[in-house]
Amino acid sequence: MANNRMRKIRHARVRKKISGTTERPRLSVHFSGRHITAQVIDDTQGVTLASANTTEKEVRATTGAHSNVSAAEHIGKLIVERATQKNIRLVVLDRGGYKYHGRVKALADAAREAGFEF
Repeated sequence: MANNRMRKIRHARVRKKISGTTERPRLSVHFSGRHITAQVIDDTQGVTLASANTTEKEVRATTGAHSNVSAAEHIGKLIVERATQKNIRLVVLDRGGYKYHGRVKALADAAREAGFEF
């Protein structure tokens, strides 16, 4: 419980500085014990432009419903594929208060390799 409270404090501190715009939306990541969620968000309009998570049927068939590094890589590639359909290439990474290591790093590296710039 204390770890999640501290993560939310770190996330609030990061969100003071990071905001998604129409030209450069925010790539927000969230990890639960079981699932991974990534969203491309335009904060000026308050809309989610693209999203991907491990609860989707086709993702579960590929990676299983696990929150691990291989699933994070798959979600990173999938979010880029969906955002590219809407001509989104430049994003700012919102790591959600998580350390840039492990699953966050795997998702970010996979997104960079697939075509995102941040």
